Amino acid sequence: MGENGRLDGRLGDELRLITFERAVNRYAEGSVLVSWGQTKILCTASVEEKVPPFLRGTGQGWVTAEYAMVPRATATRTIRDGVRGHIGGRAQEIQRLIGRSLRSAVHLSLLGERTIWIDCDVLQADGGTRTAAISGASVALVDALRFLLREERLDLLPLRSLISAVSVGKVAGRALLDLCYEEDSVAEVDANIVGDEEGAFIEVQATGEKGTLSRAELDLFLDLAGTGLDRIRKLQKESLNLTDKEEEALAESRRRAGELQQG
Repeated sequence: MGENGRLDGRLGDELRLITFERAVNRYAEGSVLVSWGQTKILCTASVEEKVPPFLRGTGQGWVTAEYAMVPRATATRTIRDGVRGHIGGRAQEIQRLIGRSLRSAVHLSLLGERTIWIDCDVLQADGGTRTAAISGASVALVDALRFLLREERLDLLPLRSLISAVSVGKVAGRALLDLCYEEDSVAEVDANIVGDEEGAFIEVQATGEKGTLSRAELDLFLDLAGTGLDRIRKLQKESLNLTDKEEEALAESRRRAGELQQG
């Protein structure tokens, strides 16, 4: 146990070490290797020039996600979904969360009739895989949109916001930010919070695993999450390495996209 009561010595409101390494896949339009403490996830964003049947003829694009853990991502080997013949319930739940979160990042009506596939493959798991996947995939998604803009397949960047996610939990009665596996496995309450650049929450999932959550504790959870999301967003922006010119162009694209969306 660390001097601050956590296994790794972190403060209650302290994130693990997080890095976003971009362009790690030579084929994908956007790719990021997320290292989040001991959790490591490969996120790719792939552009497909078609949409699901329910969107054909609408002029609207789509963002969807798949999530999987490689067989030795955890302490014991797990069987691949392809071998089992079906996707497990946990993986389905997580990939739907990733898809919902990332769709909120984009003005879909300005994407055109194309799909951006987000693939998140967990190479090593140590808690917080879904929040790390969302945060890393958001960076990969931005690079995929930049690719479309460079290729002149888009007139403007239809990006509404960077999306970040973080976990919060109650462990031994104490609210902690960004749980590692050992903390998550004994948490009385576990929450995953997704937010945008404006500080708005996109998804709030809180589950009483071995206890309950009071209104005051929920408020504390959201305050802790907000602190973490701000820090994660800063790391995302630093990794994207936007030039001043790109920042100005992005701001202009967002303004125009917002006007077109409202019109």
